[in-house]
Amino acid sequence: MLVLAVLLPVAAWWRFGWHWALGLACGCAVAYFNFRWLKLGVEGLADRIVSTGQPRSGKGIVGRFLIRYVLMGLAAYGILTVSPASLYGLLAGLFLPVAAIACEAAYEAYVALARGL
Repeated sequence: MLVLAVLLPVAAWWRFGWHWALGLACGCAVAYFNFRWLKLGVEGLADRIVSTGQPRSGKGIVGRFLIRYVLMGLAAYGILTVSPASLYGLLAGLFLPVAAIACEAAYEAYVALARGL
Protein backbone atom coordinates (compact mmCIF):
# COMPACT_ATOMS: atom_id res chain seq x y z
CA MET A 1 0.00 0.00 0.00
CA LEU A 2 2.79 2.42 0.86
CA VAL A 3 4.60 1.84 -2.44
CA LEU A 4 1.42 2.43 -4.42
CA ALA A 5 0.61 5.49 -2.28
CA VAL A 6 3.88 7.05 -3.47
CA LEU A 7 3.87 5.89 -7.10
CA LEU A 8 0.24 6.60 -8.01
CA PRO A 9 0.22 10.33 -7.15
CA VAL A 10 3.46 10.81 -9.10
CA ALA A 11 1.91 9.11 -12.13
CA ALA A 12 -1.29 11.15 -11.69
CA TRP A 13 0.74 14.37 -11.55
CA TRP A 14 2.46 13.49 -14.79
CA ARG A 15 -0.75 12.42 -16.55
CA PHE A 16 -3.55 14.59 -15.10
CA GLY A 17 -1.87 17.50 -13.28
CA TRP A 18 -1.32 18.53 -9.70
CA HIS A 19 -5.03 18.71 -8.77
CA TRP A 20 -5.48 15.01 -9.39
CA ALA A 21 -2.16 14.19 -7.73
CA LEU A 22 -3.08 16.13 -4.60
CA GLY A 23 -6.49 14.48 -4.41
CA LEU A 24 -5.01 11.06 -5.02
CA ALA A 25 -2.34 11.57 -2.35
CA CYS A 26 -5.01 12.63 0.16
CA GLY A 27 -7.21 9.69 -0.82
CA CYS A 28 -4.29 7.29 -0.42
CA ALA A 29 -3.51 8.72 3.03
CA VAL A 30 -7.13 8.43 4.15
CA ALA A 31 -7.38 4.89 2.74
CA TYR A 32 -4.16 3.83 4.49
CA PHE A 33 -5.21 5.22 7.87
CA ASN A 34 -8.69 3.81 7.39
CA PHE A 35 -7.21 0.36 6.74
CA ARG A 36 -4.87 0.57 9.73
CA TRP A 37 -7.65 1.71 12.07
CA LEU A 38 -9.96 -0.99 10.75
CA LYS A 39 -7.26 -3.57 11.45
CA LEU A 40 -6.77 -2.23 15.00
CA GLY A 41 -10.52 -2.24 15.55
CA VAL A 42 -10.89 -5.85 14.45
CA GLU A 43 -7.91 -6.88 16.56
CA GLY A 44 -9.41 -5.01 19.52
CA LEU A 45 -12.76 -6.75 19.10
CA ALA A 46 -11.06 -10.13 18.78
CA ASP A 47 -8.93 -9.41 21.83
CA ARG A 48 -12.02 -8.37 23.77
CA ILE A 49 -13.81 -11.58 22.85
CA VAL A 50 -11.06 -14.18 23.35
CA SER A 51 -8.70 -12.61 25.84
CA THR A 52 -8.99 -13.38 29.51
CA GLY A 53 -6.71 -10.49 30.48
CA GLN A 54 -7.59 -6.82 30.51
CA PRO A 55 -10.23 -6.28 27.82
CA ARG A 56 -10.18 -3.13 25.74
CA SER A 57 -12.90 -0.57 26.12
CA GLY A 58 -15.81 -1.11 23.75
CA LYS A 59 -16.35 2.63 23.53
CA GLY A 60 -12.85 3.18 22.20
CA ILE A 61 -13.29 0.53 19.52
CA VAL A 62 -16.61 1.99 18.38
CA GLY A 63 -15.11 5.48 18.50
CA ARG A 64 -12.32 4.46 16.15
CA PHE A 65 -14.86 3.00 13.73
CA LEU A 66 -16.78 6.28 13.69
CA ILE A 67 -13.66 8.46 13.43
CA ARG A 68 -12.72 6.64 10.23
CA TYR A 69 -15.86 7.85 8.50
CA VAL A 70 -15.58 11.37 9.91
CA LEU A 71 -12.01 11.55 8.58
CA MET A 72 -13.12 10.45 5.10
CA GLY A 73 -15.92 13.02 5.10
CA LEU A 74 -13.64 15.84 6.25
CA ALA A 75 -11.02 14.98 3.63
CA ALA A 76 -13.65 14.93 0.89
CA TYR A 77 -15.09 18.25 2.07
CA GLY A 78 -11.66 19.86 2.31
CA ILE A 79 -10.62 18.69 -1.12
CA LEU A 80 -13.95 19.73 -2.64
CA THR A 81 -13.72 23.27 -1.24
CA VAL A 82 -10.09 23.73 -2.34
CA SER A 83 -10.38 22.19 -5.80
CA PRO A 84 -13.41 20.32 -7.12
CA ALA A 85 -11.21 18.67 -9.75
CA SER A 86 -9.20 17.00 -6.95
CA LEU A 87 -12.27 15.14 -5.74
CA TYR A 88 -11.85 12.56 -8.51
CA GLY A 89 -8.31 11.90 -7.33
CA LEU A 90 -9.50 11.58 -3.73
CA LEU A 91 -12.15 9.06 -4.71
CA ALA A 92 -9.60 7.11 -6.75
CA GLY A 93 -7.18 7.16 -3.81
CA LEU A 94 -9.78 5.57 -1.54
CA PHE A 95 -9.41 2.42 -3.66
CA LEU A 96 -5.76 2.04 -2.60
CA PRO A 97 -6.42 -1.16 -0.59
CA VAL A 98 -8.08 -2.73 -3.64
CA ALA A 99 -5.03 -1.95 -5.78
CA ALA A 100 -2.72 -3.32 -3.09
CA ILE A 101 -4.76 -6.54 -2.86
CA ALA A 102 -4.63 -6.92 -6.65
CA CYS A 103 -0.83 -6.52 -6.59
CA GLU A 104 -0.54 -9.09 -3.80
CA ALA A 105 -2.77 -11.54 -5.69
CA ALA A 106 -0.68 -11.15 -8.84
CA TYR A 107 2.52 -11.73 -6.85
CA GLU A 108 1.12 -14.82 -5.15
CA ALA A 109 -0.07 -16.21 -8.49
CA TYR A 110 3.38 -15.61 -9.98
CA VAL A 111 5.11 -17.35 -7.07
CA ALA A 112 2.70 -20.31 -7.27
CA LEU A 113 3.26 -20.69 -11.01
CA ALA A 114 7.05 -20.33 -10.64
CA ARG A 115 7.09 -23.11 -8.04
CA GLY A 116 4.82 -25.32 -10.12
CA LEU A 117 2.01 -25.44 -7.57
